[in-house]
Amino acid sequence: MHTDTERCLRAVQSKDARFDGWFYTAVLTTRIYCRPSCPVVPPKPENMRFYPSAAAAQQAGFRACKRCRPDASPGSPEWNERADLVARAMRLIADGTVDREGVPGLAARLGYSPRQIERQLLAELGAGPLALARAQRAQTARLLVETTALPMADVAFAAGFASIRTFNETVREVFALSPTELRQRARPGPRAAVPGSLALRLPFRRPLNPDNLFGHLAATAVPGVEEWRDGAYRRTLSLPYGHGIVALSPRPDHIDCRLSLTDLRDLAGAIARCRRMLDLDADPETVDGLLREDPLLTPLVDKAPGRRVPRTVDAEEFAVRAVLGQQVSTAAARTHAGRLVRAHGERVDDPGGGLSHLFPPATALAGLDPESLAMPRARRATLTGVVAALGSGALHLGVGSDRDEARAQLTALPGIGPWTVECIAMRALGDPDAFTPTDLGLRRAAAGLGLPHTPAALTRHSAHWRPWRAYAVQYLWATDDHPINHLPTN
Repeated sequence: MHTDTERCLRAVQSKDARFDGWFYTAVLTTRIYCRPSCPVVPPKPENMRFYPSAAAAQQAGFRACKRCRPDASPGSPEWNERADLVARAMRLIADGTVDREGVPGLAARLGYSPRQIERQLLAELGAGPLALARAQRAQTARLLVETTALPMADVAFAAGFASIRTFNETVREVFALSPTELRQRARPGPRAAVPGSLALRLPFRRPLNPDNLFGHLAATAVPGVEEWRDGAYRRTLSLPYGHGIVALSPRPDHIDCRLSLTDLRDLAGAIARCRRMLDLDADPETVDGLLREDPLLTPLVDKAPGRRVPRTVDAEEFAVRAVLGQQVSTAAARTHAGRLVRAHGERVDDPGGGLSHLFPPATALAGLDPESLAMPRARRATLTGVVAALGSGALHLGVGSDRDEARAQLTALPGIGPWTVECIAMRALGDPDAFTPTDLGLRRAAAGLGLPHTPAALTRHSAHWRPWRAYAVQYLWATDDHPINHLPTN
Protein backbone atom coordinates (compact mmCIF):
# COMPACT_ATOMS: atom_id res chain seq x y z
CA MET A 1 0.00 0.00 0.00
CA HIS A 2 2.91 2.37 0.71
CA THR A 3 3.33 2.96 -3.03
CA ASP A 4 -0.19 4.42 -3.35
CA THR A 5 0.71 7.96 -2.32
CA GLU A 6 -2.78 9.45 -2.65
CA ARG A 7 -4.36 6.73 -0.52
CA CYS A 8 -1.65 7.06 2.13
CA LEU A 9 -2.11 10.85 2.22
CA ARG A 10 -5.86 10.48 2.77
CA ALA A 11 -5.28 7.98 5.59
CA VAL A 12 -2.78 10.30 7.33
CA GLN A 13 -4.90 13.43 6.91
CA SER A 14 -7.96 11.65 8.33
CA LYS A 15 -5.90 9.97 11.09
CA ASP A 16 -7.43 6.64 10.12
CA ALA A 17 -6.35 4.01 12.65
CA ARG A 18 -7.44 1.20 10.32
CA PHE A 19 -4.21 1.71 8.40
CA ASP A 20 -1.88 1.49 11.41
CA GLY A 21 0.63 -1.23 10.59
CA TRP A 22 -0.15 -1.18 6.87
CA PHE A 23 2.45 1.56 6.27
CA TYR A 24 4.51 4.15 8.14
CA THR A 25 4.78 7.90 7.50
CA ALA A 26 8.22 9.49 7.66
CA VAL A 27 8.59 13.27 7.94
CA LEU A 28 11.60 14.74 6.16
CA THR A 29 11.78 17.91 8.26
CA THR A 30 11.77 16.22 11.68
CA ARG A 31 13.33 12.85 10.71
CA ILE A 32 10.52 11.12 12.62
CA TYR A 33 8.30 8.28 11.45
CA CYS A 34 4.71 7.82 12.67
CA ARG A 35 1.69 5.60 12.35
CA PRO A 36 -1.11 6.97 10.09
CA SER A 37 -3.31 7.79 13.09
CA CYS A 38 -0.69 9.94 14.85
CA PRO A 39 -2.60 12.72 16.71
CA VAL A 40 -0.19 15.52 15.76
CA VAL A 41 -0.98 17.96 12.95
CA PRO A 42 -0.18 16.20 9.64
CA PRO A 43 2.90 17.54 7.85
CA LYS A 44 2.83 18.99 4.37
CA PRO A 45 2.45 16.30 1.68
CA GLU A 46 5.78 17.21 0.10
CA ASN A 47 7.51 16.47 3.43
CA MET A 48 6.06 12.96 3.76
CA ARG A 49 7.55 9.67 2.67
CA PHE A 50 5.85 6.29 3.10
CA TYR A 51 7.50 3.03 4.11
CA PRO A 52 6.13 -0.52 4.27
CA SER A 53 7.79 -1.37 7.59
CA ALA A 54 9.21 0.26 10.70
CA ALA A 55 12.54 -1.36 9.86
CA ALA A 56 12.62 0.36 6.45
CA ALA A 57 11.94 3.75 8.06
CA GLN A 58 14.67 3.14 10.64
CA GLN A 59 17.14 2.13 7.93
CA ALA A 60 16.37 5.36 6.10
CA GLY A 61 17.46 7.31 9.17
CA PHE A 62 14.12 8.11 10.83
CA ARG A 63 13.35 7.61 14.52
CA ALA A 64 10.09 6.51 16.10
CA CYS A 65 7.59 9.17 17.13
CA LYS A 66 7.44 9.49 20.92
CA ARG A 67 3.74 10.32 20.84
CA CYS A 68 2.07 7.73 18.61
CA ARG A 69 4.68 4.97 19.16
CA PRO A 70 4.54 3.47 15.67
CA ASP A 71 6.69 0.52 16.71
CA ALA A 72 3.78 -0.67 18.89
CA SER A 73 1.08 -0.56 16.19
CA PRO A 74 -0.74 -3.76 15.12
CA GLY A 75 1.12 -5.84 12.57
CA SER A 76 0.23 -5.78 8.90
CA PRO A 77 -2.67 -8.15 8.15
CA GLU A 78 -0.86 -9.16 4.98
CA TRP A 79 1.50 -11.51 6.82
CA ASN A 80 -1.38 -13.63 8.09
CA GLU A 81 -3.39 -13.47 4.87
CA ARG A 82 -0.65 -14.21 2.39
CA ALA A 83 1.11 -17.55 1.98
CA ASP A 84 4.07 -16.52 -0.20
CA LEU A 85 7.75 -16.45 0.73
CA VAL A 86 7.75 -12.92 2.17
CA ALA A 87 4.74 -13.58 4.41
CA ARG A 88 6.21 -16.85 5.66
CA ALA A 89 9.52 -15.11 6.36
CA MET A 90 7.77 -12.32 8.28
CA ARG A 91 5.91 -14.82 10.47
CA LEU A 92 9.16 -16.63 11.27
CA ILE A 93 11.00 -13.39 12.04
CA ALA A 94 8.20 -12.38 14.43
CA ASP A 95 8.58 -15.79 16.11
CA GLY A 96 12.25 -15.02 16.79
CA THR A 97 13.84 -17.36 14.23
CA VAL A 98 16.51 -14.86 13.11
CA ASP A 99 17.51 -14.10 16.71
CA ARG A 100 17.87 -17.80 17.51
CA GLU A 101 19.17 -19.25 14.24
CA GLY A 102 20.36 -16.31 12.16
CA VAL A 103 19.53 -15.65 8.53
CA PRO A 104 20.89 -19.08 7.44
CA GLY A 105 18.42 -20.73 9.83
CA LEU A 106 15.57 -18.65 8.44
CA ALA A 107 16.55 -19.56 4.88
CA ALA A 108 16.81 -23.27 5.75
CA ARG A 109 13.30 -23.27 7.22
CA LEU A 110 11.93 -21.65 4.07
CA GLY A 111 13.92 -23.76 1.62
CA TYR A 112 15.63 -20.81 -0.09
CA SER A 113 19.14 -19.36 -0.04
CA PRO A 114 19.93 -16.44 2.30
CA ARG A 115 20.55 -14.26 -0.76
CA GLN A 116 17.07 -15.01 -2.15
CA ILE A 117 15.45 -14.19 1.19
CA GLU A 118 17.38 -10.93 1.45
CA ARG A 119 16.46 -9.90 -2.09
CA GLN A 120 12.74 -10.65 -1.68
CA LEU A 121 12.42 -8.81 1.63
CA LEU A 122 14.38 -5.79 0.42
CA ALA A 123 12.24 -5.55 -2.71
CA GLU A 124 8.95 -5.61 -0.83
CA LEU A 125 9.70 -4.22 2.62
CA GLY A 126 12.74 -2.04 2.08
CA ALA A 127 14.65 -3.96 4.75
CA GLY A 128 16.38 -7.31 5.00
CA PRO A 129 15.85 -9.99 7.66
CA LEU A 130 18.54 -8.61 9.98
CA ALA A 131 17.02 -5.12 9.91
CA LEU A 132 13.53 -6.50 10.50
CA ALA A 133 14.76 -8.58 13.43
CA ARG A 134 16.62 -5.54 14.79
CA ALA A 135 13.41 -3.48 14.73
CA GLN A 136 11.66 -6.23 16.66
CA ARG A 137 14.47 -6.37 19.22
CA ALA A 138 14.12 -2.62 19.72
CA GLN A 139 10.41 -2.97 20.42
CA THR A 140 11.04 -5.86 22.83
CA ALA A 141 13.68 -3.79 24.61
CA ARG A 142 11.26 -0.90 24.95
CA LEU A 143 8.65 -3.18 26.53
CA LEU A 144 11.15 -4.51 29.05
CA VAL A 145 12.56 -1.06 29.84
CA GLU A 146 9.12 0.44 30.44
CA THR A 147 7.33 -2.43 32.19
CA THR A 148 10.00 -4.05 34.37
CA ALA A 149 12.63 -3.01 36.89
CA LEU A 150 15.26 -5.25 35.30
CA PRO A 151 18.82 -3.92 35.11
CA MET A 152 19.60 -2.63 31.62
CA ALA A 153 22.17 -5.36 31.03
CA ASP A 154 19.49 -8.00 31.63
CA VAL A 155 17.10 -6.12 29.34
CA ALA A 156 19.70 -6.07 26.57
CA PHE A 157 20.29 -9.81 26.52
CA ALA A 158 16.63 -10.69 27.11
CA ALA A 159 15.67 -8.59 24.07
CA GLY A 160 18.14 -10.53 21.92
CA PHE A 161 21.04 -8.06 21.65
CA ALA A 162 24.53 -9.53 21.49
CA SER A 163 26.07 -6.75 23.58
CA ILE A 164 25.08 -3.89 25.86
CA ARG A 165 26.79 -1.47 23.51
CA THR A 166 24.62 -2.57 20.58
CA PHE A 167 21.54 -2.35 22.79
CA ASN A 168 22.35 1.24 23.83
CA GLU A 169 23.14 2.32 20.27
CA THR A 170 19.97 0.79 18.84
CA VAL A 171 17.67 2.29 21.47
CA ARG A 172 19.21 5.73 20.97
CA GLU A 173 18.95 5.46 17.19
CA VAL A 174 15.36 4.18 17.09
CA PHE A 175 13.82 6.20 19.94
CA ALA A 176 16.22 9.18 20.24
CA LEU A 177 16.48 8.41 23.95
CA SER A 178 18.86 6.42 26.07
CA PRO A 179 17.41 3.32 27.81
CA THR A 180 17.48 5.19 31.12
CA GLU A 181 15.62 8.17 29.65
CA LEU A 182 13.11 5.79 28.08
CA ARG A 183 12.40 4.27 31.49
CA GLN A 184 12.06 7.70 33.10
CA ARG A 185 9.51 8.79 30.45
CA ALA A 186 7.37 5.70 30.93
CA ARG A 187 3.98 6.08 32.56
CA PRO A 188 4.20 5.89 36.35
CA GLY A 189 2.93 2.73 37.93
CA PRO A 190 4.10 -0.47 39.57
CA ARG A 191 6.69 -2.40 37.62
CA ALA A 192 6.85 -6.17 37.56
CA ALA A 193 8.34 -7.30 40.84
CA VAL A 194 8.49 -10.99 39.96
CA PRO A 195 11.30 -11.87 37.51
CA GLY A 196 9.83 -12.84 34.15
CA SER A 197 6.39 -11.36 34.94
CA LEU A 198 5.07 -8.66 32.62
CA ALA A 199 1.83 -6.74 32.03
CA LEU A 200 1.28 -5.71 28.40
CA ARG A 201 -1.40 -4.21 26.16
CA LEU A 202 -1.89 -5.98 22.82
CA PRO A 203 -3.39 -3.58 20.23
CA PHE A 204 -5.82 -4.57 17.47
CA ARG A 205 -7.86 -3.00 14.69
CA ARG A 206 -11.46 -2.32 15.64
CA PRO A 207 -14.01 -3.73 15.76
CA LEU A 208 -13.20 -6.92 17.65
CA ASN A 209 -15.95 -9.24 18.83
CA PRO A 210 -14.54 -11.31 21.71
CA ASP A 211 -17.51 -13.68 22.05
CA ASN A 212 -16.59 -16.49 19.67
CA LEU A 213 -12.86 -15.81 20.04
CA PHE A 214 -12.58 -16.30 23.79
CA GLY A 215 -15.70 -18.48 23.91
CA HIS A 216 -14.09 -21.02 21.57
CA LEU A 217 -10.79 -21.06 23.44
CA ALA A 218 -12.51 -21.46 26.81
CA ALA A 219 -15.05 -24.07 25.69
CA THR A 220 -12.37 -26.30 24.14
CA ALA A 221 -9.76 -25.72 26.86
CA VAL A 222 -7.63 -28.76 27.72
CA PRO A 223 -7.61 -29.30 31.51
CA GLY A 224 -4.23 -28.49 33.00
CA VAL A 225 -3.08 -26.62 29.88
CA GLU A 226 -5.85 -24.01 29.51
CA GLU A 227 -8.51 -22.46 31.71
CA TRP A 228 -10.89 -19.51 32.04
CA ARG A 229 -10.32 -17.78 35.37
CA ASP A 230 -11.32 -14.34 36.68
CA GLY A 231 -12.32 -13.02 33.27
CA ALA A 232 -9.17 -14.20 31.50
CA TYR A 233 -8.20 -17.05 29.20
CA ARG A 234 -5.07 -18.60 30.66
CA ARG A 235 -2.75 -21.23 29.21
CA THR A 236 0.76 -22.64 29.40
CA LEU A 237 3.25 -21.99 26.60
CA SER A 238 6.10 -24.18 25.36
CA LEU A 239 8.77 -21.76 24.14
CA PRO A 240 12.29 -22.11 22.67
CA TYR A 241 14.16 -21.12 25.83
CA GLY A 242 11.73 -22.31 28.48
CA HIS A 243 8.03 -22.15 29.22
CA GLY A 244 5.49 -19.54 30.21
CA ILE A 245 1.97 -18.86 31.39
CA VAL A 246 -0.18 -16.19 29.79
CA ALA A 247 -3.49 -14.63 30.86
CA LEU A 248 -5.44 -12.76 28.16
CA SER A 249 -8.47 -10.57 28.87
CA PRO A 250 -10.54 -8.62 26.30
CA ARG A 251 -10.81 -4.85 26.78
CA PRO A 252 -12.61 -2.28 24.60
CA ASP A 253 -9.43 -1.01 22.92
CA HIS A 254 -6.81 -3.68 23.64
CA ILE A 255 -6.17 -7.15 24.99
CA ASP A 256 -4.78 -7.18 28.50
CA CYS A 257 -1.85 -9.61 28.52
CA ARG A 258 -0.16 -10.94 31.66
CA LEU A 259 2.91 -12.99 30.87
CA SER A 260 5.08 -15.05 33.16
CA LEU A 261 8.21 -16.44 31.50
CA THR A 262 11.03 -18.62 32.77
CA ASP A 263 13.37 -16.91 30.27
CA LEU A 264 12.73 -13.36 29.06
CA ARG A 265 14.42 -14.11 25.74
CA ASP A 266 11.09 -15.74 24.82
CA LEU A 267 9.17 -12.47 25.17
CA ALA A 268 8.93 -11.47 21.49
CA GLY A 269 8.02 -15.00 20.42
CA ALA A 270 5.40 -15.35 23.16
CA ILE A 271 3.75 -12.07 22.15
CA ALA A 272 3.74 -13.10 18.49
CA ARG A 273 2.10 -16.43 19.34
CA CYS A 274 -0.58 -14.78 21.45
CA ARG A 275 -1.33 -12.29 18.68
CA ARG A 276 -1.66 -15.11 16.16
CA MET A 277 -3.89 -17.14 18.47
CA LEU A 278 -6.26 -14.19 18.89
CA ASP A 279 -5.95 -13.11 15.23
CA LEU A 280 -5.15 -9.57 16.38
CA ASP A 281 -3.51 -8.45 13.14
CA ALA A 282 -6.66 -9.04 11.08
CA ASP A 283 -8.32 -6.21 9.15
CA PRO A 284 -12.01 -6.56 10.12
CA GLU A 285 -13.17 -3.71 7.89
CA THR A 286 -11.90 -5.52 4.81
CA VAL A 287 -13.17 -8.94 5.88
CA ASP A 288 -16.62 -7.78 6.96
CA GLY A 289 -16.96 -5.53 3.91
CA LEU A 290 -16.59 -8.46 1.55
CA LEU A 291 -18.85 -10.79 3.55
CA ARG A 292 -21.57 -8.12 3.63
CA GLU A 293 -21.76 -8.37 -0.15
CA ASP A 294 -23.66 -11.65 0.37
CA PRO A 295 -27.17 -10.51 1.44
CA LEU A 296 -27.64 -13.73 3.44
CA LEU A 297 -24.57 -12.98 5.55
CA THR A 298 -25.19 -9.24 5.94
CA PRO A 299 -27.49 -9.55 9.02
CA LEU A 300 -24.94 -11.78 10.79
CA VAL A 301 -22.06 -9.37 10.15
CA ASP A 302 -24.09 -6.29 11.08
CA LYS A 303 -25.27 -7.92 14.31
CA ALA A 304 -21.77 -8.68 15.64
CA PRO A 305 -19.00 -7.31 13.40
CA GLY A 306 -15.33 -7.97 13.97
CA ARG A 307 -15.33 -11.71 14.54
CA ARG A 308 -11.86 -13.25 14.54
CA VAL A 309 -10.71 -16.80 13.84
CA PRO A 310 -9.59 -18.47 17.10
CA ARG A 311 -6.22 -20.01 16.32
CA THR A 312 -3.45 -21.65 18.34
CA VAL A 313 -0.05 -20.96 19.85
CA ASP A 314 1.35 -24.30 18.64
CA ALA A 315 0.49 -25.84 15.28
CA GLU A 316 1.70 -29.34 16.19
CA GLU A 317 -0.35 -29.28 19.39
CA PHE A 318 -3.47 -28.38 17.45
CA ALA A 319 -2.90 -31.16 14.90
CA VAL A 320 -2.92 -33.71 17.73
CA ARG A 321 -6.02 -32.12 19.26
CA ALA A 322 -7.80 -32.07 15.90
CA VAL A 323 -7.39 -35.84 15.61
CA LEU A 324 -8.59 -36.33 19.19
CA GLY A 325 -11.67 -34.27 18.31
CA GLN A 326 -12.69 -36.27 15.25
CA GLN A 327 -16.34 -37.37 15.43
CA VAL A 328 -16.71 -36.66 19.16
CA SER A 329 -18.22 -33.87 21.22
CA THR A 330 -16.26 -30.90 22.52
CA ALA A 331 -16.39 -32.34 26.05
CA ALA A 332 -15.09 -35.73 24.89
CA ALA A 333 -12.24 -34.12 22.96
CA ARG A 334 -11.22 -32.18 26.08
CA THR A 335 -11.29 -35.39 28.12
CA HIS A 336 -9.07 -37.28 25.66
CA ALA A 337 -6.61 -34.40 25.46
CA GLY A 338 -6.54 -34.02 29.25
CA ARG A 339 -5.61 -37.68 29.69
CA LEU A 340 -2.81 -37.32 27.15
CA VAL A 341 -1.50 -34.24 28.93
CA ARG A 342 -1.50 -35.86 32.38
CA ALA A 343 0.30 -38.94 31.08
CA HIS A 344 2.93 -37.28 28.88
CA GLY A 345 3.03 -33.53 29.54
CA GLU A 346 5.73 -31.74 31.52
CA ARG A 347 4.52 -30.41 34.85
CA VAL A 348 4.65 -26.67 35.62
CA ASP A 349 3.85 -24.55 38.66
CA ASP A 350 0.98 -22.07 38.59
CA PRO A 351 0.60 -20.40 41.99
CA GLY A 352 -3.01 -19.33 42.48
CA GLY A 353 -4.18 -20.94 39.22
CA GLY A 354 -5.30 -24.27 37.86
CA LEU A 355 -2.67 -24.87 35.19
CA SER A 356 -0.41 -27.84 35.74
CA HIS A 357 1.15 -29.06 32.47
CA LEU A 358 2.62 -28.14 29.12
CA PHE A 359 0.99 -29.88 26.16
CA PRO A 360 3.34 -32.75 25.21
CA PRO A 361 5.32 -32.28 21.99
CA ALA A 362 5.46 -34.95 19.30
CA THR A 363 8.80 -36.19 20.65
CA ALA A 364 7.20 -36.89 24.04
CA LEU A 365 4.37 -38.80 22.35
CA ALA A 366 6.67 -40.91 20.17
CA GLY A 367 6.45 -43.87 22.54
CA LEU A 368 2.70 -43.57 23.00
CA ASP A 369 1.01 -46.95 23.51
CA PRO A 370 -2.08 -46.96 21.25
CA GLU A 371 -3.80 -49.46 23.53
CA SER A 372 -3.76 -46.90 26.34
CA LEU A 373 -6.07 -44.60 24.36
CA ALA A 374 -9.79 -44.90 25.07
CA MET A 375 -10.88 -44.39 21.48
CA PRO A 376 -11.69 -46.47 18.39
CA ARG A 377 -8.79 -48.43 16.89
CA ALA A 378 -8.86 -46.45 13.63
CA ARG A 379 -8.49 -43.13 15.44
CA ARG A 380 -5.65 -44.54 17.55
CA ALA A 381 -3.83 -45.39 14.33
CA THR A 382 -4.49 -41.91 12.96
CA LEU A 383 -3.13 -40.26 16.09
CA THR A 384 0.04 -42.35 16.20
CA GLY A 385 0.51 -41.74 12.46
CA VAL A 386 0.29 -37.96 12.93
CA VAL A 387 2.67 -38.06 15.90
CA ALA A 388 5.17 -40.16 13.94
CA ALA A 389 4.99 -37.84 10.93
CA LEU A 390 5.55 -34.77 13.11
CA GLY A 391 8.42 -36.42 14.97
CA SER A 392 10.19 -37.59 11.81
CA GLY A 393 9.78 -34.31 9.97
CA ALA A 394 7.59 -35.85 7.27
CA LEU A 395 4.85 -33.40 8.33
CA HIS A 396 5.81 -29.73 8.65
CA LEU A 397 3.40 -27.46 10.51
CA GLY A 398 4.18 -24.01 11.82
CA VAL A 399 4.20 -20.32 11.08
CA GLY A 400 6.66 -20.71 8.23
CA SER A 401 5.03 -23.74 6.61
CA ASP A 402 3.87 -23.76 3.02
CA ARG A 403 0.10 -24.16 3.39
CA ASP A 404 -0.43 -26.12 0.18
CA GLU A 405 2.44 -28.46 0.99
CA ALA A 406 1.16 -28.98 4.53
CA ARG A 407 -2.32 -29.80 3.21
CA ALA A 408 -0.83 -32.40 0.86
CA GLN A 409 1.22 -33.93 3.69
CA LEU A 410 -1.84 -34.14 5.94
CA THR A 411 -4.03 -35.63 3.23
CA ALA A 412 -1.47 -38.38 2.64
CA LEU A 413 -1.79 -39.60 6.24
CA PRO A 414 -4.30 -42.43 6.90
CA GLY A 415 -7.43 -41.27 8.71
CA ILE A 416 -6.99 -37.57 7.93
CA GLY A 417 -9.99 -36.40 5.92
CA PRO A 418 -11.00 -33.03 4.47
CA TRP A 419 -12.62 -31.80 7.70
CA THR A 420 -9.45 -32.39 9.75
CA VAL A 421 -7.22 -30.91 7.05
CA GLU A 422 -9.26 -27.71 6.82
CA CYS A 423 -9.55 -27.33 10.61
CA ILE A 424 -5.78 -27.57 10.90
CA ALA A 425 -5.35 -25.16 7.98
CA MET A 426 -7.75 -22.69 9.62
CA ARG A 427 -6.53 -22.74 13.19
CA ALA A 428 -2.96 -24.04 13.06
CA LEU A 429 -1.68 -22.74 9.72
CA GLY A 430 -3.70 -19.51 9.88
CA ASP A 431 -5.22 -19.82 6.40
CA PRO A 432 -7.96 -17.13 6.21
CA ASP A 433 -9.61 -19.01 3.33
CA ALA A 434 -9.82 -22.45 5.00
CA PHE A 435 -13.31 -23.89 4.67
CA THR A 436 -15.09 -26.90 6.22
CA PRO A 437 -18.17 -27.62 4.06
CA THR A 438 -18.69 -31.07 5.60
CA ASP A 439 -18.96 -29.68 9.14
CA LEU A 440 -22.38 -30.50 10.55
CA GLY A 441 -22.75 -27.23 12.45
CA LEU A 442 -21.83 -25.23 9.37
CA ARG A 443 -24.30 -27.09 7.16
CA ARG A 444 -27.07 -26.67 9.74
CA ALA A 445 -26.40 -22.93 9.95
CA ALA A 446 -26.36 -22.64 6.15
CA ALA A 447 -29.71 -24.41 5.84
CA GLY A 448 -31.24 -22.12 8.47
CA LEU A 449 -30.18 -19.05 6.51
CA GLY A 450 -31.37 -20.35 3.17
CA LEU A 451 -27.88 -21.04 1.88
CA PRO A 452 -27.01 -24.23 -0.02
CA HIS A 453 -26.24 -26.85 2.61
CA THR A 454 -24.80 -29.84 0.77
CA PRO A 455 -20.98 -29.80 0.83
CA ALA A 456 -20.59 -29.40 -2.94
CA ALA A 457 -23.24 -26.68 -3.29
CA LEU A 458 -21.99 -24.81 -0.21
CA THR A 459 -18.43 -24.92 -1.56
CA ARG A 460 -19.58 -23.42 -4.86
CA HIS A 461 -21.49 -20.65 -3.09
CA SER A 462 -18.52 -19.92 -0.81
CA ALA A 463 -16.49 -18.73 -3.80
CA HIS A 464 -18.16 -15.33 -3.18
CA TRP A 465 -16.54 -15.19 0.27
CA ARG A 466 -12.96 -15.80 -0.83
CA PRO A 467 -10.33 -15.15 0.46
CA TRP A 468 -12.12 -14.84 3.83
CA ARG A 469 -14.04 -18.11 4.09
CA ALA A 470 -12.59 -18.94 7.51
CA TYR A 471 -14.28 -15.78 8.83
CA ALA A 472 -17.55 -16.71 7.12
CA VAL A 473 -17.36 -19.99 9.05
CA GLN A 474 -17.17 -18.05 12.33
CA TYR A 475 -20.27 -16.02 11.47
CA LEU A 476 -22.19 -19.14 10.47
CA TRP A 477 -21.15 -21.10 13.55
CA ALA A 478 -22.28 -18.15 15.69
CA THR A 479 -25.93 -18.81 14.75
CA ASP A 480 -25.86 -21.87 17.04
CA ASP A 481 -26.33 -21.54 20.80
CA HIS A 482 -23.13 -23.42 21.60
CA PRO A 483 -20.68 -22.46 24.38
CA ILE A 484 -17.98 -21.73 21.78
CA ASN A 485 -19.99 -18.69 20.70
CA HIS A 486 -20.34 -17.03 24.12
CA LEU A 487 -17.86 -15.15 26.25
CA PRO A 488 -17.65 -17.05 29.55
CA THR A 489 -19.29 -15.34 32.49
CA ASN A 490 -17.44 -17.10 35.32
